[in-house]
Amino acid sequence: VQEFMTFTSQLIVDRSHIGSRAAVKEQDYLCHVCIRNDSLSGVAIADSEYPSRVCFSLLDKVLDDFGKQVDRIEWPTGSPEVIRYAGLEAHLARYQNPREADPMSKVQAELDETKVILHNTMESLLERGEKLDDLVSKSEVLGTQSKAFYKTARKQNSCCEIM
Repeated sequence: VQEFMTFTSQLIVDRSHIGSRAAVKEQDYLCHVCIRNDSLSGVAIADSEYPSRVCFSLLDKVLDDFGKQVDRIEWPTGSPEVIRYAGLEAHLARYQNPREADPMSKVQAELDETKVILHNTMESLLERGEKLDDLVSKSEVLGTQSKAFYKTARKQNSCCEIM
């Protein structure tokens, strides 16, 4: 898996332009690449369900942090064994849940929850409205029947006199 990730990452970086961002589908994964104008690049490999915007946000933060901690002279020649960058684990741990790591995803999740609640409320209001319509139609029927009963009762009582 490590060899696949390394090979795919190098291939995508080599085929991408400086100052670009791209998401490339490889098997069941999306490979997100971000190459800054200073040629520093990063690749994040995630499943297709992980939001691309959050991946690019992670890459931006990691590249900025890496650029501050590691001397620029070491970028092209350094290897993972030589360059010590301690911030990666913290960033990866923070971005495990995209909703908590990204404020926009968190807002979107809250909007989705609110939308579900509103749909349920609207459905219950519509059901209540249907029940009210049923009650109105039943009350109209009862009104009509009570008028008919009243007329019938008046006709029957008109032939007799009360003394």
